[in-house]
Amino acid sequence: MQVLDPSWEGTPPPLTPAPRLAGCRGIDVALLSNGKAGVQPLFDHLESLLRERWGVASVERATKGNYSAPAEPELVQRLARRRLVITGVGD
Repeated sequence: MQVLDPSWEGTPPPLTPAPRLAGCRGIDVALLSNGKAGVQPLFDHLESLLRERWGVASVERATKGNYSAPAEPELVQRLARRRLVITGVGD
């Protein structure tokens, strides 16, 4: 039997947060769902707000292949072209 120690004693690498958006008007947005049913009504409402109130240029919707795993690398690459990505959990 092998016992694994999940703790990590290292120092995390420094991270720089993305710059804050000045506004949403005219930007491209992506909504990334975890695939559970509860996120659909949330994203429906959020998309309406993004388009009507904040004047975004476009909204792309995407869904991960597995709700409990990270998004697939090709999906992350595709969504990285958007100025803003919002993720949602349908629990």
